[in-house]
Amino acid sequence: MPTVTFIGPHGTKVVEAEPGETLLDLAERHDIMMGSACGGVCACSSCHCYVRQGLAALPEMSDAESDRLDMGFDVRPYSRLGCQVKVGTADLVVELTQESIRTWYDEHPQARKP
Repeated sequence: MPTVTFIGPHGTKVVEAEPGETLLDLAERHDIMMGSACGGVCACSSCHCYVRQGLAALPEMSDAESDRLDMGFDVRPYSRLGCQVKVGTADLVVELTQESIRTWYDEHPQARKP
C-alpha cells in the first residue's frame, strides 16, 4: 500500500493510502489541514498543494485542474489540487500550501488558538 507524507504547519504525518483515493479524501480522513472550500469538486483552488516527491508517477493534470490552479497563490511547477490527485502505487510527499491551511482554519474556526 502506498504512503503519503503530508508536510504541514505542525510537522509531517505519514499515512497509508488506498490506490485511487484523492489526496483531499486522504487528508480529511486523517485530520490533515488541507482546505476544501468547494467540497472537492474542482471549483476552487483551496486544496492547492505541492507534490515534493512522486510527481512523475502521477497522471498529467486535466484541463479543469489546470484552469483552477491558475486561481491559486504561489503556483509552482509541482503544484496540484488535492481533490484531483488520485494516489497510485508510488509513495508521495505532499506539502500543504499556506492557501490551503488558511482555508482549513476558516472551515475549522474552533481549531484556532485564542
